[in-house]
Amino acid sequence: MTTYDTEWIMRTVAITGTRETSHKPFTEYVDLFEQYLGPFAQAAHFYIGGAVGIDSLALLWLAGQTSASITIVAPGTMSQQPVEAREAVARTRDRITEIVELAAAELRSPAYHARNRWMVDRASMTIGFPHATEPSTGTWQTINYTAEQGKPRLIVPV
Repeated sequence: MTTYDTEWIMRTVAITGTRETSHKPFTEYVDLFEQYLGPFAQAAHFYIGGAVGIDSLALLWLAGQTSASITIVAPGTMSQQPVEAREAVARTRDRITEIVELAAAELRSPAYHARNRWMVDRASMTIGFPHATEPSTGTWQTINYTAEQGKPRLIVPV
């Protein structure tokens, strides 16, 4: 089997989404993840940002419900991530394939955009969970960057 064969069999998926998830109960996110991540989960490698919100919820669901490979990507270091995100990573550490720390000097918008581009550049598709329809959010910028790269994207509004 060649590397191309392996990449064809194993889809790589970047996950992007809102940090604001308190407007829905966790069970609704579980349903969304089952519907929209589940079909890819058995033969996929997921790239997830190490943030709160969709990142942490998707990590917990994937780690608990699937055998998918998971890479966590932090714009700086994991120690700079919010407590909730660090706790999600710690709870699922045995299921995480890799943690990538991009070591940004400052955790501002450019660092998060660089992290999102890093994930999209390595993924064959992106699944986005935006909360707002405004294209200025990081989630929409990631979805749009995926489109610019000519890659498929699945948009699941939350």
